[in-house]
Amino acid sequence: MDNSDPSPEYTMVISSPDRSGLVAAVASSIAKHGGTLVESHNHTDHQHQWFFMRNVIGGAPSFDRESFCKDFSDIAAEHAMEWSLSDNDTPERVVILASHASHCLADLLYRWKAGELRCAIPCVISNHENLRSMAEWHGIPFHYVPVPKTDKREAFDQMEAIIDRHDADTVVLARYMQIMPPHLCDKYARRLINIHHSFLPSFIGANPYQKAYDRGVKLIGATCHYVTTDLDEGPIIEQDVVRVDHSNNKDDLVRLGRDVERSVLSRGLRYHLERRVLVHGNKTVVFT
Repeated sequence: MDNSDPSPEYTMVISSPDRSGLVAAVASSIAKHGGTLVESHNHTDHQHQWFFMRNVIGGAPSFDRESFCKDFSDIAAEHAMEWSLSDNDTPERVVILASHASHCLADLLYRWKAGELRCAIPCVISNHENLRSMAEWHGIPFHYVPVPKTDKREAFDQMEAIIDRHDADTVVLARYMQIMPPHLCDKYARRLINIHHSFLPSFIGANPYQKAYDRGVKLIGATCHYVTTDLDEGPIIEQDVVRVDHSNNKDDLVRLGRDVERSVLSRGLRYHLERRVLVHGNKTVVFT
């Protein structure tokens, strides 16, 4: 029986102008340094002539990450690539922001505890106190940062300091019902994830279930997206819907929507943590 430790694995993501020989150049470089392709996906956006790739690389004993990165930098420059190589043994640090609603936070903490979300959660931040016991039951520090209705700058400065103190790689808005200030949207660009309780671009902003009920829709949904300075218009990571009809009142829509919100946020976060999401402009390529 082999009790040796498994070889390390790395995830490599690449985005570049499309041209002949890209796949061969990447695969040859990996093989040259003793790596093996455990998983590989690629996609070409023919309209914009742009190429996307995600590889999981098995790190055999001969695979030297530092040497590989040094050599691959020349290939990347030649092909105008944006690229990164992440160690899969190093989990991301995810700070979660929530308000009063508990369902998304509860689901994320359950999936984290069950090992479905491979990350570290150094803290939960909320502008309400009611979720403290949930976070602390999971052994996660809870920070209460009230946000006044008028001047919110001091509250967001305090929140930013907490996030930075915990060295967050990713920040998740798990039904955090405050609009993030522009400087935080820019600072945490492509690392700030939100769940919106609507199938965007329909019903942006507040009270989407009421708007959906008033409109008489037959489908409601939820959208997991990266936060930008344009409210609820950032690159979409994941979406899903559930069918409703004339017999459902607004409370039914809220109840049904919560189930969709939970699953969409957890899937979206998992795709992000596993480096399956590549952003190009305001669109994404998601290798599921």
